[in-house]
Amino acid sequence: MLASITPIQWTLIALGAMFFGMNKTGVQGIGMLAIPIFAAVFGGRVSAGIVLPLLSIADVFAVLYYHQHAEWKYILKLLPWTFSGILIGVAIGAVVSDETFRMLIGVVVLAGLAVLVWRETRKNATVPTAWWFAALAGVASGVATMIGNAAGPITTVFFLAMLLPKHGFIGTQAWYYFIANLIKVPFHVFIWRTITLETLTVNLVLAPAIFVGAFIGYRVVKLIPEKPYRVFVIVATFVATIRLFM
Repeated sequence: MLASITPIQWTLIALGAMFFGMNKTGVQGIGMLAIPIFAAVFGGRVSAGIVLPLLSIADVFAVLYYHQHAEWKYILKLLPWTFSGILIGVAIGAVVSDETFRMLIGVVVLAGLAVLVWRETRKNATVPTAWWFAALAGVASGVATMIGNAAGPITTVFFLAMLLPKHGFIGTQAWYYFIANLIKVPFHVFIWRTITLETLTVNLVLAPAIFVGAFIGYRVVKLIPEKPYRVFVIVATFVATIRLFM
């Protein structure tokens, strides 16, 4: 696998790994841009198995930086429904072709972008907080994270609806994804067989890029103009995702 990756592809996926690190330590949303990059380089199913360990490494940094700020009652409220969504995602992913899988990733990312745009354009929108909202958000995020590692916009809306302060929001998301991503690992190893020694070798090569991204995200997140950055991420992710359908 390593020998088949071109220098241009290495550059792209290293940038993607850096985006994952930045996303987990505060630069919210930029990880969405990396998902279609990996899918374009490796194909849908394989990319899901390569991306998961990278996210798990980034999760460790996020937990280390923000673990004390987590609001566990909201994590525990969401996780059982998320597990149900993960099982649905496993069933779907086990029976579709790689081309269909790649398109499913595209659909999931586009759906996530739609939620993100909705939240950006309706700042004062009222979001429900009843039990069924947690159920809907949990199942949807479980399917999205299993199929395309793209549940970020969904959980963002849920945790913001809980009126968490900034650090509580980041810390709660950090622990939630650390646990959810660990739950997904056995399914990738034993059912989809998308995590192998070969894919882990790629992860090892890309790990330094995550370290760099995590450091950058933690240090400079406050220096990035919020509105231009979010517009860039949404547009760039949309363009990268459309490529998955071509």
